Amino acid sequence: MNLKQKPTLLGLVLLILFFIQFVFKLEWKWLLELQTGEMYKRWTGLVLALFITFQWVLTLTRVIKRFRKYSVKMTQIHKWVGALSPLFFYTHSIAAGYGYLALLTYLFFANALLGYLNLDVVKNNSDWLFKCWMILHVLFSVIITVLMVFHIGVVFYYK
Repeated sequence: MNLKQKPTLLGLVLLILFFIQFVFKLEWKWLLELQTGEMYKRWTGLVLALFITFQWVLTLTRVIKRFRKYSVKMTQIHKWVGALSPLFFYTHSIAAGYGYLALLTYLFFANALLGYLNLDVVKNNSDWLFKCWMILHVLFSVIITVLMVFHIGVVFYYK
């Protein structure tokens, strides 16, 4: 296994573990109790929001000319941090939620899975496949970011 595939393996293991606990309702009571606390939810929500925001740095390194020299390094960081995404989510919530929160959860994990199955892993040099993959990954990222901002607004408006 090469270095490019290690974040994929870590991410897939964490994603599978999240869905195992989700499907079989395996809960750590101490974590569940923490997650009912308002301050805990806000701080872990901040960490999750910072994680999502940080993942957009890769786009900035690719789009802004003076930062392009960092894009290769940032791609590796993006993949390693993305591999930890199920862990960030799990510390914030063990459940998917309802309504738009369920949509946010499923898109979050679908996008993580899409990220893990990038073309370094799939071993395909098809330009068409790369463009489709990139469009989906970025589209999901935009929707997740919009839903995240909406969620933050709802949380602070109603609390």
